[in-house]
Amino acid sequence: MIKKKQQQIQSFDFDLVEKWLENYFLDPLTSYYDQTQFQIDLYETEKEWIVEAILSEFEASEIKVYIEEKKLRISALRYPPSANHHKKSRVIEFPFYITRQEVTATFTNGILEVFISKTEKGSCKNRFITLP
Repeated sequence: MIKKKQQQIQSFDFDLVEKWLENYFLDPLTSYYDQTQFQIDLYETEKEWIVEAILSEFEASEIKVYIEEKKLRISALRYPPSANHHKKSRVIEFPFYITRQEVTATFTNGILEVFISKTEKGSCKNRFITLP
């Protein structure tokens, strides 16, 4: 008999997420990293959370998006690497497992958008998100 592995359905405590968003924007480190690494904004719609990163000095091939449990890691490194071009990186820790959600990304006109679905389930695995 073959058993299918059931995906765990994750329920969201929307009050917790709302509080997390508020704390994220009030955290002084957020402003510091916006200045020293790259700017990030977070948006919420009915169907998804959107992380927007301003990476206008990079090409899509120089950007990596990785999700690991509750963390979204965005890193960028100019090619070829030089003393003038340092790796830039930001990590956002969510109050829920983003690996359990469908995550997609686009990069257009220097803006990276990472879409984390509220309704569509992901693979539950840590993974790189491919940019088109």
